[in-house]
Amino acid sequence: MAKKGKKYRASVELLEEGKFYTVEEAVDLVKKTATAKFDETIEMHVRLGVDPKYNDQQVRGAVVLPNGTGKSKRVLVFTKGDKVKEAEAAGADYVGAEELVEKIKGGWFEFDVAVATPDMMGLVGRLGKLLGPRGLMPNPKLGTVTPDVAKAIGEQKAGKVEYRTDKAGNVHCPIGKASFEGNKLAENYQTLIDTLIKAKPAAAKGQYVRSVTLSATMGPGVPVVLP
Repeated sequence: MAKKGKKYRASVELLEEGKFYTVEEAVDLVKKTATAKFDETIEMHVRLGVDPKYNDQQVRGAVVLPNGTGKSKRVLVFTKGDKVKEAEAAGADYVGAEELVEKIKGGWFEFDVAVATPDMMGLVGRLGKLLGPRGLMPNPKLGTVTPDVAKAIGEQKAGKVEYRTDKAGNVHCPIGKASFEGNKLAENYQTLIDTLIKAKPAAAKGQYVRSVTLSATMGPGVPVVLP
């Protein structure tokens, strides 16, 4: 097993074994554990009482965090006609149709999110095997297949994050950077946890939110009191 570094061990010593912290306490602690030389991402990890192998227990969606994530997203838009100027005016980094499809087929993936107008999905569908595994396939449930490209681009640039249960029923999402003020991280946390609670599948039985942990990129997990 790899030996933990000095900084990590010092961060662990800040935590009281067996204690669960309020959101405010957890945010304060997780900022203190972010000791790397770069601005670490603060992530939220939630274990849900669902079994994702059943379609009616999957939890997936997207939400705009009130204070963003601290990361500037590169947005690609598949569209044509009048929507091209609309997308460019809204701040899209790349806009196009067939030429972008061919570029991606050639191995180019220099973007963080893809948006498409509905009329383009026949074309974009050819990229399913390339975009799907990378989490880049436009999806109407996530608001990335829409005729309102300006709104979709605005949301992505403002800090929209996608959440989705993994095979074990866990959700992992960024809620900001270590440089964020504590109250802004707490607001983002509350928005995300409220969204997950509202997304509870009807088929989920028993305790829904099993555990919540906050952590910096290089730091230990800080357990949070359950909502």
